[in-house]
Formats: sequence, structure tokens, C-alpha cells
Amino acid sequence: MTVKLIAIYRKPEDEAAFNMHYENVHSPLVKEVPGLKSLTVNRVEKHLFGADQPFMIVEMAFADQAAFDLAMSSEENKATGKDVMAFAKDIVSLMVAKC
Repeated sequence: MTVKLIAIYRKPEDEAAFNMHYENVHSPLVKEVPGLKSLTVNRVEKHLFGADQPFMIVEMAFADQAAFDLAMSSEENKATGKDVMAFAKDIVSLMVAKC
């Protein structure tokens, strides 16, 4: 069963700065996390309805629970977590899904 870490970002105050940091700093850190099968960045282009509208939805997939657990305890993931708290602490929600 695939395990996904899903990050939902609300709209940042400075979209250009957010996008630059995400693409040049954060995404490369995420790609170094051991066991990562795929990284999918979904940039929301249109909202149909709802009050709490996401700006970006990111899916990080791992083969199974063991791979996910190993990834989450890695030094690479700790660096990724430290970075996200530095640039997006107030606009990100994280969740785990199984599919």
C-alpha cells in the first residue's frame, strides 16, 4: 500500500518569493529524502467553490509504511522539515494518506 505525505499550501503573501524558494531550495531537499518514489506538485489554477482555498497541493509518495517510516526518520527529512517551517510554517498543512 502506497503511503503519501501530502502538503497543502495556502496562498503566500509573496507568491514570487515562495515559488522561487520552493523550486530552488525546498524541492531539491525533498528529492533527497530516501525512499521517495515520486513528487507531484499541483499548482491550483482555478477554484470552483469553498472558503479555504489551496494555493498548491504537493504529494510525496513512498512504496509502503516501512519506506515512509524510514524516510520520516532520516536526516534528509529533518532538513526538509526545518526548511518548510522556516518559509511556510503559517501556510502549510501536512497529512498522511494511504492508497
